[in-house]
Amino acid sequence: MKVDLLTREYPPHVYGGAGVHVDELSQVLASRIDVTVRAFDGPRSPSERSGEDGPLPSLDVQGYDVPKELSDANTVLKTFGVDLLMARDVDADLVHAHTWYTCLAGRLAAQLHDIPLVITAHSLEPFRPWKAEQLGGGYQLSSWAERDAYESADRIIAVSAGMKQDILSAYPKVDPERVDVVHNGITMDDFVRPDDGDPAWGVFERYGIDRSKATLLFIGRITRQKGLPYLLKALHLIAPDIQVVLCAGAPDTPEIAAEVKSGFAQLQEERGNIIWIEEMLSRPELCALEHGSDVFICPSIYEPLGIVNLEAMACGLPVVASATGGIPEVVEDGVTGSLVPLQQLHDGTGTPTDPDAFVHDMAGAIDAMFEDRERAKDMGKAGYERARDHFSWERIAEETIAVYRRALGRR
Repeated sequence: MKVDLLTREYPPHVYGGAGVHVDELSQVLASRIDVTVRAFDGPRSPSERSGEDGPLPSLDVQGYDVPKELSDANTVLKTFGVDLLMARDVDADLVHAHTWYTCLAGRLAAQLHDIPLVITAHSLEPFRPWKAEQLGGGYQLSSWAERDAYESADRIIAVSAGMKQDILSAYPKVDPERVDVVHNGITMDDFVRPDDGDPAWGVFERYGIDRSKATLLFIGRITRQKGLPYLLKALHLIAPDIQVVLCAGAPDTPEIAAEVKSGFAQLQEERGNIIWIEEMLSRPELCALEHGSDVFICPSIYEPLGIVNLEAMACGLPVVASATGGIPEVVEDGVTGSLVPLQQLHDGTGTPTDPDAFVHDMAGAIDAMFEDRERAKDMGKAGYERARDHFSWERIAEETIAVYRRALGRR
């Protein structure tokens, strides 16, 4: 079987969970079938990705630049330019698209080459209307491309049961029988505690983080769906001796960047004991931060699965997270962490219907985690075991190939 994976992100250009997913999935699939990855951000060297024992002969990586004629165009038109190049070059038994960025490429490739289309749903445009701030009129185009691809795909992979329900809600023409749930995975070896002399620990000194203090950690992009403005409000209410580290960068828009900056400045003035890291840290540095912290916080208002929670659990951290999307399928309330109740509008924004209650409940869950440190440690241990036992990439690869077989059988 020969499969082309289409993706916006791929190493060394990864900024979110979808990029991590395709990176890991491509490698584990390549030990079983022939895989070509087609990605944005320019050409890759032949050995861009390697397995533990060296280059994988069945994994090829092709990268594409935006056509120069579209260099000044809207972001979505730039995306479509790359999609056209990808669709032209696809040479496989099946094409597998990830995120709206490659939906058009997958749809065109399936028609052009008469092959099945599989889509993995990492997020959905109808549930991210704030992207109109970022894309302008392009948001209508990204939404069109995604809808058309989903309604015509041979199979759709949802990264959680919650995401499957979102797909059927957003796109009622999609046959539920064509949607398979295959969770995201985790490579546990990537999250082993660094040795004491590892330079990754230097991140604490560089940013003035006190390793002796009880520490709450957030890692995520500055985007509406990550719920950072609600977290900043909740932090005013938690115990002042809790040190807070926010690894938050890559804002979607100047507006959300300004909102977060203002909220942080107010928090710093009124509370203090908070560190904001805006730069994109290396994986080893993030791993050191996770192992050097005590509790992980995920205040998202939209999260199809929440791979960031899996990564924290792999480092032995208990998690406080919003009870939304696929998060409850990862974080077991009272076992591996605490779920914060979240009643939301169903208008696509996911806005909390009672923001004050959400903020206060979040603050209460954070305080409770730090008040009973032994229980928190037990939750961290349980989270580690759950990540290890239920979210292995080996299992996910087998389930994904089974989806491919069903798609090919449909043709």
